[in-house]
Amino acid sequence: MHNRGVPHRSTLVPAVAGLLMVALASGLMLLPMPYAVTRPGPTVNTTGLQGDTPIITIDGAESFPVEEGELRLTTVSTLGGPSSPASGYDVLRGWWRDDTVVQPRERVFGDETAEELSEYQQIQMQNSQQNAVAASLQELGYDVPMTLNVVEMIPGMKASDVLKVGDIVVGIARDDEHIDVADFRDLTDFLGETEPGSTVTVDVLRDGERVTESFETSARPAGDRRTGSLLGVYVSAEVDNPVDIQFDLNRIGGPSAGLMFALGVIDLMTPGELTGGEFIAGTGTISIDSYVGPIGGIQQKMHGAARDGATWFLAPIDNCDEVIGNVPEGLSVVAVDQLSDARAAVEAIASGDTDGLPGCAAATGELVGALQ
Repeated sequence: MHNRGVPHRSTLVPAVAGLLMVALASGLMLLPMPYAVTRPGPTVNTTGLQGDTPIITIDGAESFPVEEGELRLTTVSTLGGPSSPASGYDVLRGWWRDDTVVQPRERVFGDETAEELSEYQQIQMQNSQQNAVAASLQELGYDVPMTLNVVEMIPGMKASDVLKVGDIVVGIARDDEHIDVADFRDLTDFLGETEPGSTVTVDVLRDGERVTESFETSARPAGDRRTGSLLGVYVSAEVDNPVDIQFDLNRIGGPSAGLMFALGVIDLMTPGELTGGEFIAGTGTISIDSYVGPIGGIQQKMHGAARDGATWFLAPIDNCDEVIGNVPEGLSVVAVDQLSDARAAVEAIASGDTDGLPGCAAATGELVGALQ
C-alpha cells in the first residue's frame, strides 16, 4: 500500500528523465554551432547624427542641414564568426525566419581570425568612403584631380608585357581618337567603347618621362555585363579632393554603404531635401568612377529597411536576381547602375513622379520600367 502524497517510483523515474532531457536540450541550444546566421542589421541615416556627431561633415564648401527625409544605409548582422558564435537557438530561429539565412560557418568566414576580419572590413569601409567622396563630388560637377598609377600586372594580359608598375596613365588612343586621362572615368568610359582585342596606344609617365606603349585590350571576365574591354593591368587612383569630407560611423564595416554615403554627401551639399521628405534606404558599393556594385545579404537588408520604416529601396542592378520574389511588403525597389541613376531615382521619388523608375526583371538582372 502506497503512502499518500509520495510519488510512485514508476511515475518518478519518467519525470526525472524528462527533466534531464529538457535540461540537456536547453544546454545544447546554448552551445556554439558550426553555422553562420545572417539576419537584418541596423540601418543608419547618412544625413543624420551618431549621438551628437554628424555622420558626414563637410569642410571647404557650403553645406545645408537636412531636416526632413532620410537616406539610410543598411547592414546585416552575422553570428558565427570568430568573436560571435551562433548558438543552437540562433540556428533554429534562423531556419524558422524568412528574413534570416543559415550557412556553414566556413562558407562565410573561412579561417580568418577576429582581428583579420575586423581589419579587412574596416579597410573596405574606408575605401568605400573615399570612393563615395570622389564620386559624389564629380556628380556635383567638381573637378576632382586624380593620378592613375599602374600598381599590379595581370598574368596573360597583353598590357603586362609593356606597361610597368609605377607607370602613371595620362592618355589613351584608339585609331584616330586620342584623349587625355584626367580621372578614372575618362579611362573607363574610353575602354567601355573599345572592343576587346583592339589595339590602343597608352601614354604613361615613367621615371619622369612620357612614354607611349601599344598593345591589345583584354576582354571583360565572364558574367561582367559592362560593355567594352579592360586595359589589362590593375590601376589605382590617387585623388586630390577639392572638398574635405569626413565620416564618423562606428561598429560598421565592409564596402556596401558606398552608394548611400555618396547620396548623403549630395543631399548635404545641395539646398533643400533631396528626398522630398521621403524615407529611402539602399545598398551598393560605389566605385571611384561612380558605378554601383553588388553586395551580399540584400534580402536581409531589404527586411531591415522595411522594419525601420523605409518605403523605397535602392538596389544594385547586379543584385536583381536576389531581389525578385523577396521584397518585403510595403517596400518598392529601384534598380540602379550608377550614382547618377540613384540620384535621379531619389529626385523622382521626392517629386512623386515614380512611374518610370526601373525595377528588377525576373532572372535576367536587366532593367524594366515596372517596380518589383
